[in-house]
Amino acid sequence: MIGRLTGILLEKNPPQILLDVQGVAYELDVPMSTFYNLPVLHEKVVLHTQLIVREDAHLLYGFLSNEERVAFRQLLKISGVGPKLALSVLSGLSLNDLAVAVANKEAGRLTKIPGVGKKTAERLLLELQGKFTVTSGGISRAVSTQSGDVVNALLALGYNAKEAEWAAKQLSADMGVSDGIRQALKLLSKA
Repeated sequence: MIGRLTGILLEKNPPQILLDVQGVAYELDVPMSTFYNLPVLHEKVVLHTQLIVREDAHLLYGFLSNEERVAFRQLLKISGVGPKLALSVLSGLSLNDLAVAVANKEAGRLTKIPGVGKKTAERLLLELQGKFTVTSGGISRAVSTQSGDVVNALLALGYNAKEAEWAAKQLSADMGVSDGIRQALKLLSKA
């Protein structure tokens, strides 16, 4: 999987950009929050990425912050939410606004996003409950990036989402990813 790209920004055509990484140009779709904060053309940029492999295409999505990528991954786990809708949600609301909307169960804020109807908004509120925190500085983060990496590793090893999330919640917040995976596997083997 492609996890991060560092390269020169060649083109900006919302929501797509072209990034030259040592002679290979990657097309990435980015949320508007990332797009507006990109440097000028021909400047160096570092993007956290998510590769989506479909039957008919390999799609690459880029994010300036890891928190945005984690939120994108959380959105993709929701039934009926694909990459385009997840990108639309992240383009329509900042991470902090999304966290506040979820915490306050404000379906009306979500329905203002293109492509999000009432039922989808209600599903987003239900599925994202407890997945985001709003910090005192006003910045939201998806719950523990380390925890998300552990969950992804457990899913890749064949555990279901419920087991993986349960095991990740049992871990201490300061534990590294590799130690977290080891500890989670021990927990799951005893369960």
